[in-house]
Amino acid sequence: VNGIEIYNMKIDSKVTSRFAHNVITSRAVNRGNVHKEVFFDVELPKTAFITNFSMTIDGVTYPGTIKEKEAAKQQYEKAVSKGHTAGLVKASGRKTEKFTVSVNIAAASKVTFELTYEELLKRQFGKYEMFIKVKPKQLVKDFEIEVNIFEPQGITDLDAEGTFITNDLQNVIKKTFSDKKGHISFKPTLDQQRTCSNCSQSALDGDFTVRYDVKRTTPDNLQIVNGYFVHFFAPTNLPKLPKNVIFVIDISGSMSGREIEQTREALLKILDDIKEDDFFNFILFGSEVRTWKETLIKATPENLDEARKFVRGIDTEGMTNLHGGIMRGINMLNAAHEGHLVPKRSASIIIMLTDGQPNVGVSNTQDIQTHVKKAIEGRYPLYNLGFGYGVDYNFLEKMALENKGLARRIYPDSDAALQLQGFYDEVSNPMLMDVELNYPENEISDLTKNSFKHFYDGSELVVAGRFIDNNQNSLTVDVRGEGANDALSYTTQQDAEQTAKAFQEQEYIFGDYIERLWAYLTIEQLLEERIAATGEEKENLTAEALDLSLKYKFVTPLTSMVVTKPEDYDNQEGIADKPIEGIGIFTNFLFLRSQGFSNFFLYSAAPQLSHLYTAQPTWYTSVDGDPHFIISVPQKEDAICFNINENPGAVLNLINDPVTGITVNGELIGDKRPNSDANIQNTYFGKLGIANKHLNLKLTVTPEKVTIQNGNEKTGFTWQDSVTLQQEGFTLIINRNKNLVVSMGSSASFVIVLHQVWKKHPLHQDFLGLYTLESDKLSEQTHGLLGQFFRPIDFTILEIHPGSDPKKPDATMIVKNNELTVTRGWQKDFRKDPTHGVDIPCWFVHNNGAGLIDGVHTDYIVSSLF
Repeated sequence: VNGIEIYNMKIDSKVTSRFAHNVITSRAVNRGNVHKEVFFDVELPKTAFITNFSMTIDGVTYPGTIKEKEAAKQQYEKAVSKGHTAGLVKASGRKTEKFTVSVNIAAASKVTFELTYEELLKRQFGKYEMFIKVKPKQLVKDFEIEVNIFEPQGITDLDAEGTFITNDLQNVIKKTFSDKKGHISFKPTLDQQRTCSNCSQSALDGDFTVRYDVKRTTPDNLQIVNGYFVHFFAPTNLPKLPKNVIFVIDISGSMSGREIEQTREALLKILDDIKEDDFFNFILFGSEVRTWKETLIKATPENLDEARKFVRGIDTEGMTNLHGGIMRGINMLNAAHEGHLVPKRSASIIIMLTDGQPNVGVSNTQDIQTHVKKAIEGRYPLYNLGFGYGVDYNFLEKMALENKGLARRIYPDSDAALQLQGFYDEVSNPMLMDVELNYPENEISDLTKNSFKHFYDGSELVVAGRFIDNNQNSLTVDVRGEGANDALSYTTQQDAEQTAKAFQEQEYIFGDYIERLWAYLTIEQLLEERIAATGEEKENLTAEALDLSLKYKFVTPLTSMVVTKPEDYDNQEGIADKPIEGIGIFTNFLFLRSQGFSNFFLYSAAPQLSHLYTAQPTWYTSVDGDPHFIISVPQKEDAICFNINENPGAVLNLINDPVTGITVNGELIGDKRPNSDANIQNTYFGKLGIANKHLNLKLTVTPEKVTIQNGNEKTGFTWQDSVTLQQEGFTLIINRNKNLVVSMGSSASFVIVLHQVWKKHPLHQDFLGLYTLESDKLSEQTHGLLGQFFRPIDFTILEIHPGSDPKKPDATMIVKNNELTVTRGWQKDFRKDPTHGVDIPCWFVHNNGAGLIDGVHTDYIVSSLF
């Protein structure tokens, strides 16, 4: 591709006792006769930590070094201040994080990239899963995935599959396992990689997944190596505990449409899986809180049928009384236990789903956290599911972790119902409650989490620690838990010699793997505890996690990897950062050098580094022209734009805020006839309707007149008038033949621009443009083609390269977990100059904003202006 040939790529994975050590090696050569930029980018599991990276150019190796984030940042800024550009970035997707680096190499030169990352494989639904993203982007002469697994307990059910695997490629996957060893190999030839005979497109594009489990003759397995131990606990054949589950569901206005449909779909499927011994209930919260039943109800066939009717009737209304909904659920569960309405030996959980932020009743998130923690008092876990990107995910995560649960983001894609159902499946089969794995205090230090509220079928509990005496070679563990029929209580022992006998196959061992597993698990748990901590406790957790991250060379949210590229090859420095969960994609630093263009692009989440090659005007969101939408992204000092192509007469919903009652819709008009050169008919907004249902007010604007309907009263003006009109909660100013300004009390203001053409113009008609001001005054529930962008949106730009127009480069945009091809261009801002406008630089998203807007553009077509 572009003179660069990747001639070798290997993904080499070694798994020892669930801990995976993965090395990705890619070798490329510049076949051109000039310097070329070579890219290496891979996607890694979110749960993995990068541990090493190096580039080897013409036999010289340039390693990455892992530093504390602030120190790395200073080194990075120093390189930038000298004009060196960086080429290393981390960005997150739904399951993965992307690692990208590039370097210029001379003609006929070779480069080898080597990336190492490690992760502890988690057990779900009875299997350990290792996920490998495969996307070489070109045919590779020597491509191979090799996975070697060593499990001292013995391996069962080893399997591998790929989303891109055809019938022809299925036979290329080789798998063998016997006793403690397993092996997977995937090595397609060049012809097997092709999408068709003699074509150059690669079929290797998708997910490659390895799944396996281990033999279990006892409930647990202890391993001791060099002063460290790991304890795996996964008992089988236990009777399932009855469960008491309360679903707390957000039905506020922003859940309308596809979100509430997917929620209903998921709940109906979940009702099919609820066991007859279980108790359950539904609590719905919008502005008000309502329940299906007053108490928890047993899952009899009759009650399940009644519940299905209730779920089918769930619809959206009002604002977001999150506090009222969650407290009603907790109080109901507490009352059920205190009144002995549910079995004593049963597992209770609360699952809350919300897509917004609290804005009715108690809306302060800190107060809500305090009330919830006090009410639950550690009796059962709280699971918070955040639907979409408008949620305060940090709040949901902190509240869940404080109450022995976890938070999970539900991505607003076509499979959202399956995501909801999948999460329920993970927690639907509790086997034990109040599990404690106790170790002798005088023998063990630095123990990871060893008490667990629930153990679920098909999962595994993992505890690791360090011996105070490095020479100690035996360990006794006291195991306690509450089962469906009686208490679980036993003692297990292990000594180092037994582990050593199991690990005689040294070629499967990578270093001090148990020590690294302990460090990995400890860092992961410290970072989790840090989320819910404050003050000095948070500082101590941060310091401890940082020390371990540096000692064991893990790229975590507290560290960065700095890569210094060779001086002869651009002397560039870059940083790899581990992103944190949040809205969209968080990239600490992304510097891109434009390739062959005169402009230098620099984007950063850090304000002190933010510059753009063209200054922006004040930030706003607008739709104007044919019609083109401009979305300001102030934190990037940049903008995104897109067009909507629909037929004349279509009415599009631009803004809809169920809280303030404000809606804005626009009706399209077309040119007088199709453009004979392009054989297309351009469309524009010929009519805009702004309504405020709380004021019972409707404003209709056309290029000819402005009409205000207040209740049954109508008032009309023409654009030739100069008007200033003030009523309660409403202000209208018409600037003669230019624009009008509408203000809805303490809510947002809008500017409507009039575009007038020569009356006898053979093609065009007069039309309107809409600009929003102070959009932050609308609620978090606001949606619509424009309204959905009043909430923060983040994006990452990668791989800028020449497009079809030499003046407009193309690039890859990662936004809302989608990877889009975008074009750098300009759109017109007509607020101050309705005739000529001002050029605004933006990244243009093609295909009616597909991948940027929620859903598809036809979802926003409504039946009428009001």
